[in-house]
Amino acid sequence: MSAHQHDEGHTLAGWAGFGIVSVGAAWSGVGLCVGDALGVWGGLAVVVIGVVVTWVLHLAGWGKPPGRRPVAEWGWRVRDLGARQGHPGCVGCRLAGRGGRSAVVTDVVVRGEQATEPVV
Repeated sequence: MSAHQHDEGHTLAGWAGFGIVSVGAAWSGVGLCVGDALGVWGGLAVVVIGVVVTWVLHLAGWGKPPGRRPVAEWGWRVRDLGARQGHPGCVGCRLAGRGGRSAVVTDVVVRGEQATEPVV
């Protein structure tokens, strides 16, 4: 664990989405600079793919719920099994038809051990 004391949201979904969207933005930017409309639209398509990949990974439990998480869940290798029921206040979960509850029990798997802790 790093020395910082902030939940910065480092998750597999976040990093994968950032990487894919960055490549798409760069591709689109190069296409714009060289005057290639296909390059611009291709880059924008990659950006959309990155957003969808991030959303799917979040729904699969590799993202994070809105707000601050407990310190044990700060690692980006921690899977949030509570995502299957949806997170309250999460737009991505609502778009998928999940969530809507006021409190969720999150199941966290850290290094093969499972811990359950209620989140309000």
